[in-house]
Amino acid sequence: MLATFLATLAFILVHLYTERLRFLHGTPRSRWLSMAGGVSVAYVFIHLLPELARGQEVIEEARFDLLSYLEHHTYLLALSGLVCFYGLEQAMKVHRRKLPPGAPPPSSVFWLHIASFSAYNVLIGYLLVHREEPGLGNLVLFTVALGLHFMVNDFGLQQDHKSLFRQRGRWVLSVAVLAGWALGQAIELSELATSAAIAFLTGSVVLNVLKEELPEERESRFSAFLAGTVAYAALLLML
Repeated sequence: MLATFLATLAFILVHLYTERLRFLHGTPRSRWLSMAGGVSVAYVFIHLLPELARGQEVIEEARFDLLSYLEHHTYLLALSGLVCFYGLEQAMKVHRRKLPPGAPPPSSVFWLHIASFSAYNVLIGYLLVHREEPGLGNLVLFTVALGLHFMVNDFGLQQDHKSLFRQRGRWVLSVAVLAGWALGQAIELSELATSAAIAFLTGSVVLNVLKEELPEERESRFSAFLAGTVAYAALLLML
C-alpha cells in the first residue's frame, strides 16, 4: 500500500510541476519530451501488449459475458481506446481552425478534454494497485513509464489550454489519479474487468504519445525518441 501511494504521489508531482519545467518548452521539440514518449511506447509494446494476449484468454473464458460473441475482445478494446482519444484530438483541431492564432479553445472543449484525461487517470491510478504483474520492480517500471507519459500529455494540454490548464486542469488530473488509487484500495474488479481496462489503456497510450510526436510543426527529435524506446525496451527485456 505504501509503495503504490508513493507512486501515486509521484504522478501528482508530475501533474503539478511539469508546466514549470521551462527546458521542455520551445521549438524544435525538447529531446526530453521525445525521449519520454519513446519510453512510454516501449513499455506499451514490451509489457502491455503481451498482457493483451493474456487478457484475451481471460475474456474467452467468460462465456456469459456481454462481449463473448466477439472473437478478439481485448484488441477491440485497445482499438476503442485509440479511437476515443483520436476523436478528442480531431475535435481540438476543428476548434483550433476557428480561433485566432494562439487563442485557447473554449472552456467547453477544455472540460471535455480534462474529463476524458481524468477518466484515463482514474484507470491508471486503479491499475497501480491491481496490475497484472505485481511486485516492487514492476511497480517502478510502471511508474516511470506512465509518469513520463503524464509529462508528455500535460505538456500537450498546457499548449492547448494555456492558463485554464495551469489554474484548474492539472489539479483535476492530480485528484483523478489519487481517486483511482483510492478506488483500487477500496474495491477489486474482476480479472475480466482489469483485462479490459489494460486493453483500453494500451490503445490510449499509443495514440496519446504518437499524436504529440508526429505533427510536423512539433519538429520532434527522432533520435531522442529512438534512444528512449531502445533504452527502456532493453531494460524491460533484461529484468
